[in-house]
Amino acid sequence: MEDIRLTNEKMLTFDGHDKIGTLKAAEKLMQFGEKQNNANEMLAANINDLIKRVCALEDQQINNAEVMRKIANELMAVRKELDRVRLTEKLNSGAIERLDKAMRLAQGDTES
Repeated sequence: MEDIRLTNEKMLTFDGHDKIGTLKAAEKLMQFGEKQNNANEMLAANINDLIKRVCALEDQQINNAEVMRKIANELMAVRKELDRVRLTEKLNSGAIERLDKAMRLAQGDTES
């Protein structure tokens, strides 16, 4: 692939202020036109490359947004499950304590 990075040297289309005779004017004008066409082609290639890169970044941003939305949904589900487990653990601990206390009372242990 050709190096399409723009530099001042590559974009230079007019290279002098020499006095040009009538016979050389057409030749110099032709050289200038060719250099200007080359500069325009390089600019167009750079612009097209930038457009492709911006489109790719936009697509990547859309994909990232979808991934982030899925992660957020998964995190919400994990949080709900964690809250459920915590509540279950509290309820189970309370039930175990009540059963233990009931068993001690049934056995005549009145100190607890």
